[in-house]
Amino acid sequence: MREGFTRKPQADEPATRAKNYITPGGLQRLKDEHRFLLTRERPAVTKVVAWAASNGDRSENADYQYGKRRLRQIDGRIRFLTKRIDAAEVVDPESPRAGQAAARAFFGATVRYADAAGTERVVSIVGTDEVDLNRNHISWVSPLGRALMKSAAGDRVSLEAPGGTQHLIVLEVCYERISVEPFRVPPGAEASSGDSRADTNGRDQD
Repeated sequence: MREGFTRKPQADEPATRAKNYITPGGLQRLKDEHRFLLTRERPAVTKVVAWAASNGDRSENADYQYGKRRLRQIDGRIRFLTKRIDAAEVVDPESPRAGQAAARAFFGATVRYADAAGTERVVSIVGTDEVDLNRNHISWVSPLGRALMKSAAGDRVSLEAPGGTQHLIVLEVCYERISVEPFRVPPGAEASSGDSRADTNGRDQD
């Protein structure tokens, strides 16, 4: 095991960049949500607002007020998703890699490491829109993601945590398929009657 490699994230490393690095599954989830909001949820809420507006005094109409507020939320989310999709820089973890690119942890890597107590953990380094702690998916700009970045098996890295500095030993770095939770229609969505999830043309990222 190599003892000489200890990497600490540089203080001047940016937390965000112009490009939105993301896996193929993560981008598909953004696109599915965007399509659902634009083609199904927004039209459904618009109909509710139109119906409520026809019922008289809008200032006293709770359905109308709620509908208008919901439309603003939907439009804001659509704008956000549009920007994230337009800025997407897709990195496929399964793409062939050679040399250092295959041996070291970069975006899309799955890393197995151990802490000072010997407790092992496996995490996958993904984009900021794909963080899922239940699946051990961490952001590449998170403290842990940045600590593991560019490390290889046998390296020691330092993680600056709220409770103090932790020293980790990287045990394995590999690149494999990262399963992203697909977009599902949220409970209470206006367009969700009879549906359990958005139409993704049969695609399932599980």
